[in-house]
Amino acid sequence: MSPDATSASLLDRLAVKSDAGAWQRLVEVYTPLIRGWLVRHAVQDADCSDLVQEVLAVVMQKMPEFHHNQRRGAFRSWLRAITTNCLRDFWKARRYRPRATGDSDFQEVLNQMADPDSGVSKLWDKEHDVHVTRKLLQLLQPHFEPRTWTAFVKVAVEGAEAERVAAELKMTVNAVWIAKSRVLARLRQEANGLID
Repeated sequence: MSPDATSASLLDRLAVKSDAGAWQRLVEVYTPLIRGWLVRHAVQDADCSDLVQEVLAVVMQKMPEFHHNQRRGAFRSWLRAITTNCLRDFWKARRYRPRATGDSDFQEVLNQMADPDSGVSKLWDKEHDVHVTRKLLQLLQPHFEPRTWTAFVKVAVEGAEAERVAAELKMTVNAVWIAKSRVLARLRQEANGLID
């Protein structure tokens, strides 16, 4: 789905079960993040794909019940809770033994993942926001002219001065600021409710 096809955020589009493009976007954005966390927390590679699918299936099933309460991090906290519960159920089913950890160590990791104030949860939050921002930018890039994208990256990401970027790209300074603004507006729109 083209990000220009709708002005709604990804979260808003996910509320509509018939929006296959939004669900594909969710899978593209979140599969690597969830997979990374599962592997880090003792899920063997052989089991990881199945567990990622379980997490995403629960998200899809429960999405109509999710209501963003306008609190910072509501979606990522909800996703972390689903991931934690799926991981806990997976472990309880004894389909595998956590590698290199004892049961009590593994249980403590699950407890920390469930606690929004723990270091593990804060790390999840930080990694979530960085990952989702990068992934959304990667998915949005093809929808901008190369010069617009380059101006955005140089000013917004690399911190270059607009005047230097304008001279380098043979643009006006105003055009550089407009390029930055357009990309950031589209990113904010797409990420609304995911990163807040």
